[in-house]
Amino acid sequence: MSLDNLVGISLEKITPDAAVIGRLLSAARRNIADAHVKEISAENRFDAAYKAIMQLANAVLQAHGFRTLTSKPGHHMTMIQTLSQTVGVDRQAVIVLDALRKQRNVADYSGDIVPASAMEECVSHAEALLDSVADWLIANKPELLRNEKE
Repeated sequence: MSLDNLVGISLEKITPDAAVIGRLLSAARRNIADAHVKEISAENRFDAAYKAIMQLANAVLQAHGFRTLTSKPGHHMTMIQTLSQTVGVDRQAVIVLDALRKQRNVADYSGDIVPASAMEECVSHAEALLDSVADWLIANKPELLRNEKE
């Protein structure tokens, strides 16, 4: 299914905005840095890494000219599942990212403890996604990186 087929269901078309994409990339980098702060809990470190994953998925989706319909349920799942189309994330990585999304929901809504291993995996995937998104933008949409410092 193409991204265009999801318009009106879970996505809307937008005009890519370099300033917004730059802010999302900067925020993702800050969240990844926060995820490395050992003085805070694994749950908060996990949350920071997960938030970075969402910001990166959102940035690359917007670079393609789409945004999730946040008024509809499942927008996090949509952002994760479109990563294979937007930046070429392989199927296995999408499965892992979706498992991390489910882990985040369990922790947020039931108060379950996030194991250190899950936190470390989330940080690792956030870092890998940052590299993939940055490489894709440089290769395919360098004009959207001009305002990244803003």
